[in-house]
Amino acid sequence: MPPPTVVDPWFASRRFGVVIDAGSSGSRLQIYSWKDARTVRLEQGADALRSLPQVGKGTENGEEWSVKVEPGLSTFGDDPDGIGPYLVPLLEHARTHIPPSLQPDTPLFLLATAGMRLLAPEKQAEVLQTTCHFLKFHSNFKIDEPSAAGPCGSSVRIITGEEEGLYGWVAVNYLMDGFKGSDDTPLTYGFLDMGGASTQIAFEPSREEQERAQNLIDVRLRRLDGHDINHKVFVTTWLGYGTNQARERYVGQLINEYEANRTLSTGTEEQIDDPCLPKDLMLTNTPVQPDAASPHAKTPHKFVGTGSWEQCLERTLPLLNKDTPCPDSHCLFNGVYVPPIDFNASHFIGVSEYWYSSEQSFGLGGPYDFVEYERAAAEFCAKDWTDILKGHEETRQKGHLGGDGEVEEGGVVVDTGKWGLDVEIRRLQMQCFKAAWIVNVLHEGIGMPRIVDPEGNSTTSGEKVAAQAQTKGLGRPSFQSMDSVGDIAISWTLGKMVLEASREVPAATAQARPIVDPLDDIPDISTSPVQPIRPPFIDFDAFEDKISHHLPHSLTRHSLGFSPIAFAFYLLICAFCAATLYRMRHRIRGTVRRFVNKRDRSYLSEGFMMEEGLSLTGGAPASSPSRLSKFISPLTRLSSSLGLRASRPSPISVSREPSLRSGQYSPARVSPLRSFSFPPQPKGQNGLTVQDEPNGTATSYVPSSPRLPDGSFMSNGSVSSLQSRSRNSSHINLSSLAPRQTVSRTLTGMYHGQSASYRDEE
Repeated sequence: MPPPTVVDPWFASRRFGVVIDAGSSGSRLQIYSWKDARTVRLEQGADALRSLPQVGKGTENGEEWSVKVEPGLSTFGDDPDGIGPYLVPLLEHARTHIPPSLQPDTPLFLLATAGMRLLAPEKQAEVLQTTCHFLKFHSNFKIDEPSAAGPCGSSVRIITGEEEGLYGWVAVNYLMDGFKGSDDTPLTYGFLDMGGASTQIAFEPSREEQERAQNLIDVRLRRLDGHDINHKVFVTTWLGYGTNQARERYVGQLINEYEANRTLSTGTEEQIDDPCLPKDLMLTNTPVQPDAASPHAKTPHKFVGTGSWEQCLERTLPLLNKDTPCPDSHCLFNGVYVPPIDFNASHFIGVSEYWYSSEQSFGLGGPYDFVEYERAAAEFCAKDWTDILKGHEETRQKGHLGGDGEVEEGGVVVDTGKWGLDVEIRRLQMQCFKAAWIVNVLHEGIGMPRIVDPEGNSTTSGEKVAAQAQTKGLGRPSFQSMDSVGDIAISWTLGKMVLEASREVPAATAQARPIVDPLDDIPDISTSPVQPIRPPFIDFDAFEDKISHHLPHSLTRHSLGFSPIAFAFYLLICAFCAATLYRMRHRIRGTVRRFVNKRDRSYLSEGFMMEEGLSLTGGAPASSPSRLSKFISPLTRLSSSLGLRASRPSPISVSREPSLRSGQYSPARVSPLRSFSFPPQPKGQNGLTVQDEPNGTATSYVPSSPRLPDGSFMSNGSVSSLQSRSRNSSHINLSSLAPRQTVSRTLTGMYHGQSASYRDEE
């Protein structure tokens, strides 16, 4: 499918933004779009200018604005080379829906969450570096320059749980019109998020509490009229307080209590009663226990559900650790500081597990009614597990309306409270525990009041509770669980894009500061209540900024035009490489010499035998030393370029003597690897030994003559013998080819008393 063009009226004056949510199970790309602020100023009235840019889905049909790939980016910690092919489908999807002419002005963000936080810092840096490089060189989208945040600045990085909470708070208030309140009476919503591993809270304290509160973060946005709106937000995360990890701690608590009261085994299978499982449901859990626990406590245990809602609430309450000492003046649970919350002014929106546990199992998503929710949870827990499975299967066969728990027959809703088709068996098993955990976190942990109608509200719904609260002067309900507003899902990625759209609005005054991410707006990040995740990248700019005030002005980056720290680093690398080569010069020289000598001996042996044979037959030499020198000269120049000494003469180098016959060579050095011993022979008149031939004739021994297998010596004139000998050039003893006079005098004194055997030590 070819990419769209700006000729389409829908793309007129439209801006785009792309966010990749790199989670633990997969990476989801989402395309957002908004109208250019200058165009909106011309087309709409003054009232519209007092709002933020209208950010929505970034595709015209609204269905293809998002795509997901699996697994998570963190799985490439040991295989960074696989990141490129992994990201290709996401980039292709973005290119398909954004015109090429707009891509260079479209910001692209890849923000990693839970999975990447668990990797070692070195692997985090390697994955982000590879991802940054691929996105820069395989797309035309707008990506930040390197900074302290990473090689791609804020475009590719790992965000903390607190940053997720801040972006979620922006998304909720953007969708719920929380930013339209006056500066004197802000009506922003608080944000609650609960996952499997952690739970988060983000809210704006009241004006009075802001003066006393600690660790507040400034969130600045810009309206279409160019004026900024400012909010001070508190955000924190409780690690280990998500539903899955809370369940693990709960199982360990039950096992410890059982172990403390356990008697000796009677031979029957041991079972632990669990009030947080539906009645008669049996599960086997392997606990997460400390090393000091007994071996039996670490083994898998079988749990059987008793389905008691009240006992489940009571048994899960200690998991909040409300008795943990508070280092500050005010804490909610587990010793974590949180400013006091005025629930008359602060109303909260809960997403993720708050929505799933309310809507998908009970059909009670939306405005929260404590009594109705508690009644539905108690009924669910008390049901037999077989009846729950049977009811779930019947619901699957009947159908439902949009997952809201309604069953329709003949166009009429005949029942509610049924489960949607997307509810898995695992969720049904854990629903009783999750419901109790959410109730305890909301009311015992955060301190949200329970709104109870004195007249009884056993038949009311959440919407009716909201209406009753309005008539009684209670205002908006304190808590609502939500998944989307209209057709836009509540996601932290939306909050990130709202900040990005605000950044592109021209400021009303020249003195206004640019809009940046909340953490980037803190002057000294070391004092920030939220510490960003910074893998160990090599950042010359950040290091230079720290020492720039100690450098002369002439050595600063602005004066030189380049980074002196980076230049010094490169010089250090070059010096290290040069020092390494210098320390290895002897080894390099020896390697080059061995290579040269090996080739020298090989070519010399072959060339010598061919030239010797041809010269004896009167032919011309087949090769000359000039041919060999052409091959050796490049290696000699390489050795000289490395600072090595001139090569010594080859141990088998040959020189031509004028006193010798044509084609006869004399070695400049005698090889130490070969030695000869000859049997005592009769001496002739000149003192040389004489070999008796079988035919009775005697032949004078010539030291340069080869010896035949039968023990006789071949004269230099025997061409056939020399040619047969030259077929195995590797066994030729060139050291025997010495001048006649020198060898004769030497042999006169050393051949007496020698062994009659001929030895070749090679």
